[in-house]
Amino acid sequence: MHTARNDEAKRKRSRKVVTRATDNSDDSAGFIVTENFTGFSQVDDVFCRSQYDPRLKTSDTEQFYDSHRRPLTGWREAEGYGQHDYALRNATWHVADIFAEMHESDDRRDGFLDPLSMLREGSDAIVAFSSPNEASAIIKQAARTVGADLIGITEYDNRWTYTERFSMETLGGKANSIPENMQHVIVIGQAMDTELLDTAPSALSGSATGMGYSQDALVLLTISQFIRNLGYQAIPSMNDTALAIPYAVKAGLGEYGKHGLVITPEFGSSVRFGKIFTNLPLTNDAPISFGVKEMCEICDACSKACPSRAIPNDEPSLVTFNRSNISGVKKWTIDGERCFSYWAKINTDCAVCIRVCPFTRDYTKFMNRLWLRLAHSPLRKFALNLDKNQRRGKRVASREWWLHEKD
Repeated sequence: MHTARNDEAKRKRSRKVVTRATDNSDDSAGFIVTENFTGFSQVDDVFCRSQYDPRLKTSDTEQFYDSHRRPLTGWREAEGYGQHDYALRNATWHVADIFAEMHESDDRRDGFLDPLSMLREGSDAIVAFSSPNEASAIIKQAARTVGADLIGITEYDNRWTYTERFSMETLGGKANSIPENMQHVIVIGQAMDTELLDTAPSALSGSATGMGYSQDALVLLTISQFIRNLGYQAIPSMNDTALAIPYAVKAGLGEYGKHGLVITPEFGSSVRFGKIFTNLPLTNDAPISFGVKEMCEICDACSKACPSRAIPNDEPSLVTFNRSNISGVKKWTIDGERCFSYWAKINTDCAVCIRVCPFTRDYTKFMNRLWLRLAHSPLRKFALNLDKNQRRGKRVASREWWLHEKD
């Protein structure tokens, strides 16, 4: 019998290939932050720039955003872009949109420009745990119970906090303060539906993204309220407040990939991250490695398949393509302007890089867990050739998804 418990057990076995660091330092996480590092303003984020910068605010951009409110009925005759495809995509965004639009009159977009705010006051009585280890175990158990697919804990790091948030009202910056006692960050990962992503690029594949955000909002709010009910502070955050990728890597959830995303041993690249800032005393997790860096060094799947040519097939460097790149960090960097401009052109998010990434696999299957072991070994070139010969990552027609019966 197929059960969620069986899937969880198999996913845990996929973690057996993981090597965990002994600390959560920059070196252990693979971060190379130079003395020229500059904090990042959300005003420079490519999505925020599309609201005011002529380089990105175009007629395509306006139609892209409008299509998320009113499903397109006749946008070109193309597979995966029918009204029913847009209708499902927009429906999956509905929960996240409710929170985002709830306080727009107060110049807030909860979850995207500002933290999620729909929380009750917590308890005045503080629950005292026997140790940070116990508190961490309880938080993780609660998070998994309410729907988190991944959870890790790391220390708060001011470098990754936006120097300012973006204001839709002024189209400029606004204050972004986090209480000084927020010492820990709980990182939540939500797996995205890989069968939907197999249809990328399409409006249908965008449903995986929308569903990830809507599920993320519910889990973040639930766990934040739980922490408040224990007598501590909690600030639930999605795309707002701080960069999520450095925290996910530091929390031991995955490694950074050439396509600019986190790759996890359970879901590959098909996962979205949220975070909770808290003053609850917790134990930090350490970064992991399982062959991602070494595989990305010999693999060009994402850069070769990227429709906008936004992913260079180069070594990590300090290059910045435009103001939407963070400065002073040596890493693989993508051209966000090219990437987003393509999204606007096709009226949905792309996700081709996720689809073709060799690590994007169903790790509940034994053969894929075996492949993961090969990828984290001197036989990784053989693993990469296997992936190419299997033609895994090939685009699936949306009509096949609609007519496919789920187990």
